[in-house]
Amino acid sequence: MKCPKCACMDDKVVDSRIGKDGEAIRRRRECARCGHRFTTYESYLRTELIVVKRDGVREDFNPGKLHEGIRLACWKRPVSEEAIDGIVHRIQTHLEGLQDREVSSQQLGQMVMEELQRLDHVAYVRFASVYRRFEDIGEFLDEIANLQDRADRPE
Repeated sequence: MKCPKCACMDDKVVDSRIGKDGEAIRRRRECARCGHRFTTYESYLRTELIVVKRDGVREDFNPGKLHEGIRLACWKRPVSEEAIDGIVHRIQTHLEGLQDREVSSQQLGQMVMEELQRLDHVAYVRFASVYRRFEDIGEFLDEIANLQDRADRPE
């Protein structure tokens, strides 16, 4: 496994744990060169699922990429790795239940936004600003106002 900090290919596993659902193994690794610690997940391959990007390019669904995008949105927020893992698991389970083996990146982004909106509003706005490609401060402020309106409505 390549170290995300220095790209060294030599590491050691310092901790392994079975995921809550029993479908994955979480491994903490330490780079032999720089000592950086990072987490990897090992799981079995499920039926092939393709993500169709905005430009029409198709690529295999990668839960690790999904996890990283959510983690970046949650940077310096009080959101645990377990909460992020839960979002990825729920989305992956939902996608596997679909009849179609292709999902658009827009559908995937919408699912992430729905999960983040329930979890952390700041992470939600961060993700939405990238996903929706806000062009100016007005779009950003509109999204925050919409979020506030939804939060104020009784359910």
